[in-house]
Amino acid sequence: MSTLKVDAIRHNSATSDAITTASDGTCTARITGMTGGGGLSHRNLIINGSFLIAQRATTSTSDNYQTVDRFGCSSSGTDEAPTQAQGDVSSSDTPFTLGLTKAFKITNGNQTSGAGASDYMRIRHRIEAQDVRNSGWNYRSSSSYITLSFWVKSSVAQTFYINIRSYDGTGQAYAHPFSATTSWTKITHSIPGNSNLDFANDSGMGLEIQWAQYYGTQYTDNSRADNTWAQFVTSTQTKDHTSTWYTTNDATFEITGVQLEVGDSATSFEHRSRADELARCQRYFYRLSYDQTANRNIQAGFFYSATNIMLGSVSHPVEMRAAPTLEGNISGTNYWIVFHNSANQMFDTIALSQAGTRNANFYFAAGSGFSTGTGCHVVNKNSPASCHFSAEL
Repeated sequence: MSTLKVDAIRHNSATSDAITTASDGTCTARITGMTGGGGLSHRNLIINGSFLIAQRATTSTSDNYQTVDRFGCSSSGTDEAPTQAQGDVSSSDTPFTLGLTKAFKITNGNQTSGAGASDYMRIRHRIEAQDVRNSGWNYRSSSSYITLSFWVKSSVAQTFYINIRSYDGTGQAYAHPFSATTSWTKITHSIPGNSNLDFANDSGMGLEIQWAQYYGTQYTDNSRADNTWAQFVTSTQTKDHTSTWYTTNDATFEITGVQLEVGDSATSFEHRSRADELARCQRYFYRLSYDQTANRNIQAGFFYSATNIMLGSVSHPVEMRAAPTLEGNISGTNYWIVFHNSANQMFDTIALSQAGTRNANFYFAAGSGFSTGTGCHVVNKNSPASCHFSAEL
């Protein structure tokens, strides 16, 4: 084997070195971009692709956003009842050695009715339109690419589908088949732009990425070409699906290390700090009383009439995508207690009087005997009581 010994590497028309070497075997490089056109940092358009953040819960049998932030499972059919969970990656598995310790895990329900024509099961992740539009991807050019990469593992080895859907303009769709086995496998696929794609410069829906465990024949057509953009039509989302996984009781499907970046090749997964990832997630959802412990102070406020309480403004931890709605365990017998003038009063429900992207106000109604203008403060009396703000796509 030969060794090339140099002090520096420089293009023949450059005025400075691109790489300089040191006697201790190290080097200094001037890097301005990644192969394929992506940036050096903040290149992953996926939020929570390592599944570290799970503000709502770590397991659930309900649909949509229920466990890991920014990802949800949705299904339709008689017997699905899938469980979605924040799973652990085994320390002996390759993703773990790359710093990917958590996964999004779907466990199938107990199937008795088979695979119906209108049945489906899928994982979904949604990206704001402005984030795609301003990503650096020349999305209307077929020679410009974004690359999706992720690790996947399935208890049933078969072919699954990635479905990508745009929402602005004419609404386009892209379908790509991939194979998953009982061992972790890394999938990488580059997606070209298309002249029919459009993304508004706003906080609405831009791209939806789906990992489809199953689509019934009501949604599939074998004439649908793989790996091409076409106008979205509900009945022709992909070719026909293999139903083995879907009809297997307690079958599992897991993904981790999800990355979407500008360029025609995948780079190593971009790890972000927990604080950074949490802040990105809180643009779409956050919990005011995180651990649902009883007697947690919620907010100070005042009585603006003899029967109503107006609480002070709650500042969101980050600017939210849109004015949020109030979710969580907000209603229940004696869930909330208001302390005032050395006395207290129980309430069953808390509500929003107004909400914006930066702050929101709470209120309680239908009280009695209040002294207008005096102060008070509110705590969650029972441990299930909690306030969640949601501005999900």
